[in-house]
Amino acid sequence: MNYKVTLVLTLFAVALCLFNSTGYDPHNIFLFMLSVPIWFVELFGDIHQVNVYFMYALTIASWALIGYFCDVGIARVQRKRRRAA
Repeated sequence: MNYKVTLVLTLFAVALCLFNSTGYDPHNIFLFMLSVPIWFVELFGDIHQVNVYFMYALTIASWALIGYFCDVGIARVQRKRRRAA
C-alpha cells in the first residue's frame, strides 16, 4: 500500500502547527478551524487549560490517522477495480 495521503496530511498538520507557533496566526484562527482535537476540547472544556504542545501532537496524529484511513480506502477501491477488470 502506498501512503501518499498519509504523508501529505501529516506534512500539512506539521505546517499548520509551525505556522501557529511562529505567531503568524495571532488569534489561532487556522489552528482552531483545522485541528480536530481542538474542536473536542472547545466543546467539552476550556482550551486555555490544555498544553499547546500536546494539542500540536494530537493535531499531527489526528491528521496522520485521517490520511491513513484515506489510504486504506483508496487501496480497497483499487483492489476491487483490479478484481472486476
